[in-house]
Amino acid sequence: MTTDTGLIETINGPAEARKSSRRCLMNRRTFLLTSGVTTATVMVAVPTREGMANVPALVATYPKKRIASLSELVVDEPIDFSYPDEGAYAESMLVKLGREAGGGIGPDKDIVAFNYTCTHQGGPLQGTYQAADKALGPCPLHLTTFDLTRHGMFISGQAYQSLPQILLELEGDDIHAVGLFGLIYGRSDNLQG
Repeated sequence: MTTDTGLIETINGPAEARKSSRRCLMNRRTFLLTSGVTTATVMVAVPTREGMANVPALVATYPKKRIASLSELVVDEPIDFSYPDEGAYAESMLVKLGREAGGGIGPDKDIVAFNYTCTHQGGPLQGTYQAADKALGPCPLHLTTFDLTRHGMFISGQAYQSLPQILLELEGDDIHAVGLFGLIYGRSDNLQG
């Protein structure tokens, strides 16, 4: 194997070129120096705060909607409702699971609400609540099942996103829907039903 020692000597110097039979075009010191100079050049070229556009933050303001009374809930009997609007894919459920759940409210932190639309391809999940497993599903399209005790995380099937969980608030005996975690299937924005 032949190497161009003139180029190696030019880059690394004659002493480095004679050290070993393995030839490198750049030694560590030269690499670090070159990297530092490159980084400094890029940092100088980055626009400052004054040069950047001012973009206001977008804040979603969900409607507050009364869903049910705490005193009327029965363990493992879902209550159907629409949220955040009456548009497509807004069908949702509220259920008292009888055991603590992620995002749960109430004295036992066991009351949760989820959107009824499968996150894979929009299959309807109405009527698929499994009380024994505290799960929703299987979806009639591809058999995805969701764990309602763990923020609607999928258990099995084709979905790779959790069900959108509805943020609940308790005021006295009234349970209100006040927001959503996750994007409702078929929408680019939860509030544009």
